[in-house]
Amino acid sequence: MKFFIDTANLNDIREAQDLGVLDGVTTNPSLMAKEGITGKEGVFRHYKAICDIVDGDVSAEVIATTFDEMVREGEELAEIDDKIVVKVPMIREGIKAINYFSEKGIKTNCTLVFSAGQALLAAKAGATYVSPFVGRLDDVSVDGVALIEQIVTIYRNYGYATQVLAASIRHPMHIIQCAELGADVMTGPLSAITALFNHPLTDIGLAKFLADHKKAGTK
Repeated sequence: MKFFIDTANLNDIREAQDLGVLDGVTTNPSLMAKEGITGKEGVFRHYKAICDIVDGDVSAEVIATTFDEMVREGEELAEIDDKIVVKVPMIREGIKAINYFSEKGIKTNCTLVFSAGQALLAAKAGATYVSPFVGRLDDVSVDGVALIEQIVTIYRNYGYATQVLAASIRHPMHIIQCAELGADVMTGPLSAITALFNHPLTDIGLAKFLADHKKAGTK
């Protein structure tokens, strides 16, 4: 499973990269705004800064909702760096844009996916990634992990190359559950990734080892 971090915070991205487990980054306009990144030039510079940190794909989202504007924005984003993946919303015009980008060899991430039917359309259009929002479905009392299972099953049935990117990951159990089901990628906050380190028996065991070592050293 690939680990992506869902943020525009450069410090968090560097920390995840330094751990040696980071495979890519996803962003969106809300995350950019949270970091105070404004204006087209500022946003583009920030995407380039992210690309300079990471080794893998960086999803950069279009703002437009019409085909022509999505194509224009997407082509501009793709020019920033070879690592850029154009992030396109799951709407009718978005599927048309994904098909266009696919034919041009531009990588895409179909975002705001909440059903297996939407994921099927994205795969048929040639999306590189499809992003089902696990946490947001959980928020409205729908099993987000079950959707991951559906999509993985459908893609395997027909051999689609589109990677299942489990998005809106909230906690480490989301990561484990999606990994068990065969999701290709997860994306979430740094806190969800670092929480995988935690286990009380690890802490107890390490404390005992260190205490025993200290006793042995004083004899």
